[in-house]
Amino acid sequence: MEPLSRRNVLILGAVGTAAVVTGGIVLWSQTQGGSPAPPGTRSANPSPTESQAAGSSGTLREPEVLTSADGRLDLTLTAALTDVTVAGAQVRALTFNGSLPGPTLRVRPGDRITLAFRSELDAPTNLHTHGLVVSPEGNSDNVFVMIEPGATFEYEYQLGDDHPPGLFWYHPHHHGNSAEQLFGGMFGAIIVEDPGPIEVARERLLLISDIAFDATGDLHVASAIERMLGREGDIVMVNGQTGATLVAQPGERERWRVVNACSSRHLRLRLDGQRLQLLGIDAGRYAEPAEVDEIVLLPGNRADLIVTAVEGSSVLRTLPFDRGSMGGMGRPQSATTGADLLTFTAAGVSSPATAPVPAQPSQRDLRREPMTGHRTLTLAMGGPGGIGGMAFTIDGKEFDEARVDTEIAHGALEEWTLVNTSTMDHPFHLHVWPMQLIEVDGVPIAGTDWRDVVPVRARSSTVVRIAFEGLTGRTVYHCHILDHEDNGMMGVVRTA
Repeated sequence: MEPLSRRNVLILGAVGTAAVVTGGIVLWSQTQGGSPAPPGTRSANPSPTESQAAGSSGTLREPEVLTSADGRLDLTLTAALTDVTVAGAQVRALTFNGSLPGPTLRVRPGDRITLAFRSELDAPTNLHTHGLVVSPEGNSDNVFVMIEPGATFEYEYQLGDDHPPGLFWYHPHHHGNSAEQLFGGMFGAIIVEDPGPIEVARERLLLISDIAFDATGDLHVASAIERMLGREGDIVMVNGQTGATLVAQPGERERWRVVNACSSRHLRLRLDGQRLQLLGIDAGRYAEPAEVDEIVLLPGNRADLIVTAVEGSSVLRTLPFDRGSMGGMGRPQSATTGADLLTFTAAGVSSPATAPVPAQPSQRDLRREPMTGHRTLTLAMGGPGGIGGMAFTIDGKEFDEARVDTEIAHGALEEWTLVNTSTMDHPFHLHVWPMQLIEVDGVPIAGTDWRDVVPVRARSSTVVRIAFEGLTGRTVYHCHILDHEDNGMMGVVRTA
């Protein structure tokens, strides 16, 4: 096998066959090329909305920021169908507080968030604080809550004093409606501040999502086959915009916090011509920043990225990605399409050199600790049930809120082997407790890599270790292609 260079490797989860381990990150050789297509390629005869999908929307805007003070953040979040402008067209999307995305919440470890949720939707909903290490019970991150149309609910989240810093996010999680409501525009970011700042010229928040509308400007209603594949929109947005721009001076160092807020789409991100250093995925941090050219974010993943500006103009793109197929029923749209997301230009007087990014605090490594239990969970498709006669199961069972599938003793340290017997990828998300990646498709992870969404490629397996400490209660694990979760690929876990 030819050695892999920095220009032909992808971070964990990318397309390819030959794998190596370097710097604690699993890398795959790139086997799929092609130029990314612009947004707006759903059909040969695009609707008026689709035909405007590639239009520029000027400088990238960021959502409203709500910041905690004196250890508290109190806010109201209203979910509603709202008239908005997307890609230059007047359309109707699902929003929080009338904006796409919703407001960004900035808090610190030890803070308490009180959130008055009001639903003006026509279907049940709720709220999941994705990645936060908070109680899954009561009025905290409880996905079993059902908020009826017109109703209100008072959420309260208590962050521990040792809560990890990083980028998290929130979105609906009512079973059966998760994909539709996230796809429709209901999401926002949560930032837990670092104990000490990383020296950068500025921070930027990029929430990447996809969406689709019909010819009248209403949200596209996914077909049965789209739900089986996992719906993908023909408009790919950053902070609700298409074709946006960013400007910096050469040599300036920026911190980009990136969220994959798509319900199914995998983001294979590239910014040619610029220097990229990856601090970590989700709330995990690598001991040293990883020099990268591409990163792959599964649905729900986040990236903490340092961008050092190099003179010139570059386009942030998501490239084609093959996440499997439904056999004779077709292939996911993401296997053949990409999108240009925004243009980044470095011009003007060069900025003075910045000191190297400091090493991050070492993280716990569960490979050095004895496990108290081992489990195997099998993700599968097939048989009667689900959509179009296709069942989506974990250990042969479709989701049942009344059933507890996995009982865990508080304080247990467990190794889970996640087996995917199907022909499609199933990114796996466990609520509340982060997972340490141990092995992906037979390749061991050399470094310490903590995530809350991990790849489980088609017809392969992934091994993770989990410390069930600090919190007790009942929550869920599931495929984060949310159409698959909505149609049964979810289980209930309880720790006591």
